[in-house]
Amino acid sequence: MTITAAADGSALNNPGPAGWSWYVNDDCWAAGGWKHATNNQGELKAVLELFRATAHVDDDVLVLCDSQYVINAVTMWMPGWKKKGWRKSDGKPVLNLELLKELDAAIAGRRYRFEWVKGHVGHALNEAADARARAVAEAYARGAAPNPGPGFPGAAPAVTRAAEVSAGPPSLF
Repeated sequence: MTITAAADGSALNNPGPAGWSWYVNDDCWAAGGWKHATNNQGELKAVLELFRATAHVDDDVLVLCDSQYVINAVTMWMPGWKKKGWRKSDGKPVLNLELLKELDAAIAGRRYRFEWVKGHVGHALNEAADARARAVAEAYARGAAPNPGPGFPGAAPAVTRAAEVSAGPPSLF
């Protein structure tokens, strides 16, 4: 069986209040975010949390993603970065290192593939993930509690909102 999910991030003013979300259907999705982060951090976190939420099942995962950065980071650049001590080809440190290392660990041994979808053109799953990620960013902008969603059936509870907010986003390096 294959789990098909969209993953998306949103940051107001980039950086600014930020959200992430993965979405399978109206009964199976999750969202979170930070008071201040970047869109790329939200995009990476959405994919990371999707893999964490589905870690207890042995299904393939199809990630629908509108972020070329995330797709390329995971499928093309990460192996080279790891060989170079998490440095880019120019020798500079990789941005969003903490999230990338966590994502690398989360996908180890998993069967997955990414499919790029154009954002904001009516793709139902992508629009649903985008709306939830943006709603989280907007909630943080208002100082309100975001809706974390129902999660994935049988998954361990996700990081609590309070812990996520107090920790803030991972550092860029």
